[in-house]
Amino acid sequence: MKLVLYIVLCLFLVQGCKSPEPRKPVSRASKSFTNKSLKMNKAIVEKEESYIRELIKKDSANTYITSADGFWYYYNEQNKQDTLTPQFGDEVEFNYNLLTLQGDTIYSRKELGERAYVIDKEEIFTGLRQGLKLMKEGETITFLFPSHQAYGYYGDNDKIGTHVALKATVTLNEIKPKTD
Repeated sequence: MKLVLYIVLCLFLVQGCKSPEPRKPVSRASKSFTNKSLKMNKAIVEKEESYIRELIKKDSANTYITSADGFWYYYNEQNKQDTLTPQFGDEVEFNYNLLTLQGDTIYSRKELGERAYVIDKEEIFTGLRQGLKLMKEGETITFLFPSHQAYGYYGDNDKIGTHVALKATVTLNEIKPKTD
């Protein structure tokens, strides 16, 4: 009986010393699929940006600024006295609306209401997050966001579909600096 237990114990020890074998992936993205996807996304971005540039050319009433983050904007109301812009961790209160580039309302200011947002600590779409960082208290800015700066491929699962470029008019009501 002791011999049988000894053999079983030895088998467990030998089996336990075996190094784990890596598992094979269940599925792999092929290189051709990745390349097709990349080309398709580049084409979408180029088409949207081209359309936005055409809109800007036609709008002689406003002076557009190109952001380093890949969207365009102009001031409806500019605050030239203050220098304070929101920084990481600051809370901001703002109102905004979302429109298609053609000017059709997707979400009105009334629908969205006043929002409170802590800079870079909460979820909000990329373009709006970066746009709020450019604003000073009391300013109203109209932004033109390509879809990759807005809701991108997924949309918002409600009124905004896939690859929809957006126009947003944002008013920054208050900046509450972060307290340590």
